[in-house]
Amino acid sequence: MSKRARAASLALWCLAPQSALAESTAEIIFQHKHWEVEIVAFDDGTFACLAEVDAETDSFTIWLYADYEVSLQFFSTSWEFGEGDTADLQVQIGNREPWSLTAADLYQNSILFTLPEGDPAIRFLTEVSQGSRLYLGTAAGEPVMNYSLAGSSASMAALGECGETLRQTDRNPFD
Repeated sequence: MSKRARAASLALWCLAPQSALAESTAEIIFQHKHWEVEIVAFDDGTFACLAEVDAETDSFTIWLYADYEVSLQFFSTSWEFGEGDTADLQVQIGNREPWSLTAADLYQNSILFTLPEGDPAIRFLTEVSQGSRLYLGTAAGEPVMNYSLAGSSASMAALGECGETLRQTDRNPFD
């Protein structure tokens, strides 16, 4: 499944009840404070782990794949982007230095962004695990949305364990 198709599937997964979508199924493997950690199976046989802060109409989700790719998804029922647009945004965790999300994909009710591989992704997850609030803003720093990170330390640990399980069961010798 292509990255764009997977992103569309992820956005649709947030919009519709799971039973209505044949593209993916999910199982909650951990819940703590504002977080849920899930494992998701796609119909093409691939898997992903996600950690989500859900406030019913708005959510912040971190997706982790077997190849250690980390993607962010911000969802709100108040957004209606269409398809194919991008925007430059920033994310700030507490009082830390903001992260630039250059050319984040805007898709219907979601903002989608893949973090750079390696140390930047690890640093972002570490900041989330140590943070108490995440602020989503425009590239100029104007506030758009904010999310509680209460329970993020335990939830990031559970997400990491889920990702390790995916990596260990990935039998592709060409990775």
